[in-house]
Amino acid sequence: RKTSSAMALVWAITAALGMSVRPTMPSAFGRVSVSVASARAVSVARLIEMTTTPQRVGIVGATGAVGKEVIGVLEKRGYPVSALRLFGSERSAGTKVATTFGEVTIEAYSLAAARETDVLFLCVDGDFALANGEKLSAPGGPLVIDNSSAFRRDPKIPLVVPEINAGSAKGARLVANPNCTTAILLMCLAPLVKLLGLKRAIVSTYQAASGAGAEGMAELQEGLAAGVAGKPIPNKVFAHPLPYNVIPHIDVFQPNGYTKEEMKVTWETRKILEMPDLLVSCTAVRIPTLRAHSESVTIETERPVDLEQVREVLRNAPGVRLVDDPALKQYPMPLTATGSYDVEVGRLRKNDVFGEFGLDMFIVGDQLLRGAALNAVLIAEELVA
Repeated sequence: RKTSSAMALVWAITAALGMSVRPTMPSAFGRVSVSVASARAVSVARLIEMTTTPQRVGIVGATGAVGKEVIGVLEKRGYPVSALRLFGSERSAGTKVATTFGEVTIEAYSLAAARETDVLFLCVDGDFALANGEKLSAPGGPLVIDNSSAFRRDPKIPLVVPEINAGSAKGARLVANPNCTTAILLMCLAPLVKLLGLKRAIVSTYQAASGAGAEGMAELQEGLAAGVAGKPIPNKVFAHPLPYNVIPHIDVFQPNGYTKEEMKVTWETRKILEMPDLLVSCTAVRIPTLRAHSESVTIETERPVDLEQVREVLRNAPGVRLVDDPALKQYPMPLTATGSYDVEVGRLRKNDVFGEFGLDMFIVGDQLLRGAALNAVLIAEELVA
């Protein structure tokens, strides 16, 4: 199909926003395909020793953005899959999906069928997870790893970033995956807590359209095309048109003036770090990029900040890549973090407000990988004996 000049310009714009696009390739996001840097170094690839026993693996929500990413991570990491079962809606049932584990036909979800697996990834909304998660993980069922927000605040359910608190999930049959912004933040923050202690954290997030799923990606792409063509820019997924704009509104507003997305960072950071009284303030902003979330982070520490020690700790932290050479214009960006298993961190400097006890940093991570699919698969690798 011939491409309009407006859409051609959109591809140029989206590339400038941090992505390359191939319009003819099938994609988890619809018409435009995200080019993933598969050759990029993956430092977490073998830090966790996974089982060698073949597993029956299931994915509920296999046709969504995160579900497709889970398939890709299982493939790239060589997870021992004896059988892969993909569950979706009645509408997607019967669709065939090519994987390195063989061609798989999507099944309409049923509780009984999903319980026939050893490991089950829930890549669905919170309501579905609440209705099904505990039933699926009941005795005789699989290890269930839930990517929604359904169980994250439940004190009985472990909330896990494997490099940080895998031990909290030993013996669990239902495990919650953190919010993507929290997971990306804590990959860099947790190692620094050990070094410096932590009194408070102030976080501003700059979140890509794909944080709202395939529909968010499509709305940004279509809006860019409309804008280039001089047409009105529609918005259904986002509160306002996203192209050429930033929107300081993600999820619903809470009585305290924060949005739920912002409070998730506070709630989940406290739980994962086991610091229930930690002071955290977050402002979450949607920006017109396609993939990878960015975070500006300021922390007040209990011990004086030595930047060389900070760099050394972050350089050696699993799943973290230090990108911090401003003289060479090297710093974290969505363009370089997209498709990477590692979280990038840079722009390290002492904070002028907190002085010797303050640190500023800029963090970028692929939220569909580190913030979702990769973290979920790493949980499975850690917990499946």
